[in-house]
Amino acid sequence: MKIFELKNKAQTSENGEHIVGFEETGSHACYMIYGVLKPGEKGRLVKPGMGHEEIVLAMNGDIEISGHYSGTLTEGSAFHIAGEHECFLENKGNSDAVYIITGGHSEGGHH
Repeated sequence: MKIFELKNKAQTSENGEHIVGFEETGSHACYMIYGVLKPGEKGRLVKPGMGHEEIVLAMNGDIEISGHYSGTLTEGSAFHIAGEHECFLENKGNSDAVYIITGGHSEGGHH
């Protein structure tokens, strides 16, 4: 079993994210992104791409969504997005907002 340390890696990265994917797992079947939006930060694009689907979970704080879906993703809530649809995430709160994006291949979307 391999444990993936995500929080510190995301907080020290330039874009506030850390991806667990092929490089760490050796698998193309799925991936997970741990991300942090600083207060007032906006513009994080969520677009799975052709043959992929993602679930976006607000782990800590509320996140505003615009684009294919619009509204507030409250802490502990998630949404599903597929293919070329896109949304943007924004943190309008006063503290960091943490999100998790998990993804994988749609049926027929294998590499």
